[in-house]
Amino acid sequence: MRLVRAACLAFVAVLAVGAAFAGGPRQQDSPVYGISGAYTYRTSCASCHGTDGKGDGPLAENLRVRPPDLTLLARRHKGEFPADKVFRIIDGRNPVKGHGGPDMPVWGDAFKNEETGFDDARVREKIRSVVDYLRTLQQK
Repeated sequence: MRLVRAACLAFVAVLAVGAAFAGGPRQQDSPVYGISGAYTYRTSCASCHGTDGKGDGPLAENLRVRPPDLTLLARRHKGEFPADKVFRIIDGRNPVKGHGGPDMPVWGDAFKNEETGFDDARVREKIRSVVDYLRTLQQK
């Protein structure tokens, strides 16, 4: 009887482990999970937009069009942070009317890499984290 019980428990354990891996990576196993929007901003955006988001990054003077002050986005939109519009601008794969053209890299394509497993959902997660970070930079 003990042998049967041990075999059953071992079988259940193998099934549980197999099920855990069969469903693909869980969100917390995602390479982009836990990467903060602040970190992504510093590594991908600050060189042009500046560490404080004021458009004064070290490359700003060399650009054809000076990067905007990202701390004023909510103010420019009657006090509402335009999260969806900011998301689309960062993503860049569906140009936003009135954004001013192809001056900014298409981060949706750039973020679709090995780090994100070439997965659009993970790319969106990474962009959303940057949008959430930009929300914290808004001037009152």
